[in-house]
Amino acid sequence: MFLGVPDDSSGAVLFKCLGVVTHSLPRGEQQSFRCIMILSWLDRIKPLCLPVWPSPWKVKHCVFSDSKKLLYNLTADVDKRQKSQPSRIYFSQAGSQISQINQQLSLEINREKCQRYTAYVKKEVKDVFTAITFEVAYSLGKHVMMPHQERELPALTPVLRWRKGNKIAVKNETWFEKNCLSDDCAADLRLHGKLLLSGLHIRPHLALGGVRNVSLNVTISNAGDDAYDTNIYFNFSREVFYINFWQKEEKGISCGLIDLDFLKCSVGFPFMRAQSKYHLAIIFDTSQVSGQNDTLQFLVQAKSANPEHKLSDNSLDLSIPLIHETDTTITGVVTPGSFVYGNSIDASRFVQLEDMKCNFQPLNLTFQAINKGPSRLPGSTVDIRIPNRLAGNGADMFHVVENHVSDSRGNCTPHRNPTPCTIPQDKESIFHSIFAFFTKSGRKVLDCDRPGRACMTISCSLGPQLKEEALSIEIKLLLNTEILKIDSSSVIQFVTRGSVQVNHRAIEVPNGLPEDISLVFEALHSQEPRGYVVGWIIAISLLVGILIFLLLAVLLWKMGFFRRHYREIIEAEKNRKDSDESWDWMDKDH
Repeated sequence: MFLGVPDDSSGAVLFKCLGVVTHSLPRGEQQSFRCIMILSWLDRIKPLCLPVWPSPWKVKHCVFSDSKKLLYNLTADVDKRQKSQPSRIYFSQAGSQISQINQQLSLEINREKCQRYTAYVKKEVKDVFTAITFEVAYSLGKHVMMPHQERELPALTPVLRWRKGNKIAVKNETWFEKNCLSDDCAADLRLHGKLLLSGLHIRPHLALGGVRNVSLNVTISNAGDDAYDTNIYFNFSREVFYINFWQKEEKGISCGLIDLDFLKCSVGFPFMRAQSKYHLAIIFDTSQVSGQNDTLQFLVQAKSANPEHKLSDNSLDLSIPLIHETDTTITGVVTPGSFVYGNSIDASRFVQLEDMKCNFQPLNLTFQAINKGPSRLPGSTVDIRIPNRLAGNGADMFHVVENHVSDSRGNCTPHRNPTPCTIPQDKESIFHSIFAFFTKSGRKVLDCDRPGRACMTISCSLGPQLKEEALSIEIKLLLNTEILKIDSSSVIQFVTRGSVQVNHRAIEVPNGLPEDISLVFEALHSQEPRGYVVGWIIAISLLVGILIFLLLAVLLWKMGFFRRHYREIIEAEKNRKDSDESWDWMDKDH
């Protein structure tokens, strides 16, 4: 049976539910209640009336009754209610929305009664593909019997008879109308997108701490039928925070966090029309990303309530490598910057090790590895190279006493000189020693960057460093001055070089600060020879002076200096003076 539906766009729904209740009177007459109707309407939905005829039930009465009261319970969208899901339909009663009505009917024999209700569809219905089911459950009301005489049998109590195992209820299903091109109303959602860095950061990686925001530019299109309840889901790390979204045009897109790492964006609710396209950008804060993972990943997926056959283009994996981008530099200082060595220098100015005759010059090297940012530095290595020999096959000059990193946030490779006190054997002749004394001048540079130099390398592995944080490396050395004494240079210059390299998870910013440094300290010879050398120099000097004097005397003698006639010269000089005096008297007379 179908009842007419008025043309109304108020959003009300027209549904029908049929039920049959049968009972028998004491006299044996069988009467039938054919249909309890519930009438309402829904725009674009064609209501159907499907009769359901349950098995009849019989009640035998002993006395006459004016009427029978039947209680019923009308439930809207009963399938959703049984699943503890919100109902899509509601009734309006006294200004409130309810999904269940409890009423009663007074039935008369051979007369049909219908009760009409108006049901409404909620505004945001997300499921239009499952049927809306109305259910009416029946029960008998209180049955009042007339008093009976003592000789009569007691009256029978009416009961409802139903098929065994079934609920005493009837249901009706109404479906939402579908206007589709395909048989199953399949949608065809397609996602396209890319990940962009904020500002002018056009790089293939994300610099931790340097890039504060990223944007996911996503385009969703629908090449199939109208897609109902279309959503885009974003799954991301909990270290990333959702800020806001931007849509190219106002098309009814809304976004909200489901969880800290799960974002849901509703697109064109309730329908995303066929052949439509939406553009949106999701902005995230990345300032708190720690970099424990190598990649920042965003998983994007589009879903709708429609069936869909091709799902390969419904998801995106937008990711970018995470890089610790740092600007590291190294500074350093050496103390003392210079010292004097030689035989005349008091031994108390040096350090002597136990059971060793060598004089050691103490040196302190201090290096600082500094992270200028913008990212946190996960780790680095500092290499320190110290020239350790005067010649390639000579003895080691330095003995490492101690090396350590500040706050124990790193460690350095240990170095041990098995023979820290090496005194070169003086096998040179006295003439070579004298020659070396007179030729001890100029400067000798020991630099590890020059080829052929034997150097000692100390490698220090440093721990993580925050931006603008510095870690210090202190190295205490002893230099064997006995080895320096055999060198002919008056000044020996040591060039110590230090360099810092970041580990594989970090890169240096372009055109950053220098990553290496050179420290220079000098050993100055006192220019005082040994005692026996001084004696030999004096003796040789006297001998050379005497030889020069004798040579000069011989030369003068050969030139006739010692054979001239000095008496004749004296007489001639005397006569000349007398002649001059006589002429003076003559001048006076005149």
